[in-house]
Amino acid sequence: MIDKDNTINSLKNIVQDFVDEREWSQFHNAKNLSMALAIEASELMDIFKWDTPKSCEQKMSNKESRQDAIDELADIIIYAIAFANKNNIDISKAVSKKMIKNRIKYPTDKFKGNF
Repeated sequence: MIDKDNTINSLKNIVQDFVDEREWSQFHNAKNLSMALAIEASELMDIFKWDTPKSCEQKMSNKESRQDAIDELADIIIYAIAFANKNNIDISKAVSKKMIKNRIKYPTDKFKGNF
């Protein structure tokens, strides 16, 4: 499975099937899923805690630590998709609308190359 061969909808279906097979929907609500999402994000951050930018690059070149980061990112995405599924959020529409807001908030002429 690779990005270019899949759609967001197919990923949403994969996550929903996994949840349904385990009857976990009863535990899925905005609070629980947002907390799980934050926990997984902190697990990704923990991999790079106290690292310099250079050591972060080295970790992402190392097979084992790279896989750890990939696994944590996958967990984050899975919980984000589960949140969208549970709350009937169209991910493509949400991203598109948010990027419009971001373009207004962070115009290129003021923010190019700057934070």
